[in-house]
Amino acid sequence: MDQPRISVEVSERGEEIRLGGKLGGMTLVMQVLTLAFWPLLEQILAFFVGTTDLLIAGRMAAGEERVAILDAMALGGYVGWFIYIFQGAVATGVMALVSRAVGARNFKLADMALGQGLWLGALAGVAAYLVLQISTLPLIRWMGLSPAAAIHAEAYILMLAWSGPVAGAMLAVNAALRGSGDTKTPFLAMVVVNLVNIGTSVLLVFGPKPFGGMGVEGIALGTVIGWSAGLLTVVVILALKKTEGLRWTCEGLLFHGETMLRIWRIGIPQAIEIAGMWMIQSYGLRVISNLNNEGALGAHFIAVRLESMSYLPGFAIAAAAAALTGQYLGAGSKEMAVQAVRFSWKLSVFMMAFMGLCFVIGRSWLIGLLAPGSELHAELATPLLVVCAFVQPFFATCIILKTTMRGAGATKLVMSWAFSSMLFYRIGVLWVLSHLGWISLTGVWVLFGLDLVTQAAVFTRLHFKGKWLDAKV
Repeated sequence: MDQPRISVEVSERGEEIRLGGKLGGMTLVMQVLTLAFWPLLEQILAFFVGTTDLLIAGRMAAGEERVAILDAMALGGYVGWFIYIFQGAVATGVMALVSRAVGARNFKLADMALGQGLWLGALAGVAAYLVLQISTLPLIRWMGLSPAAAIHAEAYILMLAWSGPVAGAMLAVNAALRGSGDTKTPFLAMVVVNLVNIGTSVLLVFGPKPFGGMGVEGIALGTVIGWSAGLLTVVVILALKKTEGLRWTCEGLLFHGETMLRIWRIGIPQAIEIAGMWMIQSYGLRVISNLNNEGALGAHFIAVRLESMSYLPGFAIAAAAAALTGQYLGAGSKEMAVQAVRFSWKLSVFMMAFMGLCFVIGRSWLIGLLAPGSELHAELATPLLVVCAFVQPFFATCIILKTTMRGAGATKLVMSWAFSSMLFYRIGVLWVLSHLGWISLTGVWVLFGLDLVTQAAVFTRLHFKGKWLDAKV
């Protein structure tokens, strides 16, 4: 690992570089760990919420009805990803702009990005809502779900779509706070989201009348209520905040076209990338749904949910690294930006590789926890966790390098290379193998793993070439 060093560097003009606030007097190691701590807790909470939804769904029924519900939740979880595509793009643009502005001590611009990001995130959520109202039924038919699973999926997705505007606004505000170096406030807001989500979901599914008995629709409504409570929390905290940092200002909340365009210029390539990834993944999901294995889609969802435990440290460290990358570039120090990325990279590979080992050792117990007594799901999901374990170091590399390049503003570079690899493996190769009848659920996961290995190699090369450091924000 790189040796700890105080965050003081010299720019090309011979000026001393030092980050503002509490980060300024810390070593690089402490900067990463400090910024990653709250996002890690946030990721853990998010994992428990998603897992709680699955635990509820897996206990709502038994036998064929449980298979149908889990298949519906698999598609619902995938559609939930779609809701956050454009919101995530806005959040990336906001974080990159705020981190650069804070690094350059331009706090007026940072406040402007916060306000414009709030409205852009909400508008992105409205767009996602409208798309889902139109496309949910065609998507369900294209996936080839069973009639019982299709009914559950429609109810879940159409309710979940209402979370789009509030989730989009909250994600943008949280991204601005992280970009400024404040990772604690987003965590506190997500605590509210998660606690409200869990409590209302359990009440709406298992509670007494007139609240309970809503089925999967109740799980989705709990999510909507949770996001609404979280947005209210973060808005109020920012309004009451008296210490140095981001603030709501009248100027920042009024329409400002130039700032919005700067956010979109950074975020649109990611939106295109993630939307493309979503469509590519939808083909893989369709292949899985049409395999000659009952419950394959549900088993896939169980494995994905368990795999998400490895994302917890990976994305938390990546959020810290992206914030530091933007701040150091804004302050004029490419060297410190690179060092922040490389230390985060090593730490993430170690943490996610360890999680992969845990998947192999505890795979039977983990699957049994989410689908108790289901031998069908246990048989199908067990080998998927073994595949998952082997690709964790490569997955960690992709998370860190892609996130930090986006944080530096190099979203077009990330989009083009990630897209190319996914099109080759997840469309081209998968189409050939599925049409020849040479693919299984485990085979699909092996193919996805090969995609991650390839992307890890490509982005490692791009990182060391260093062109991403010159991206304009």
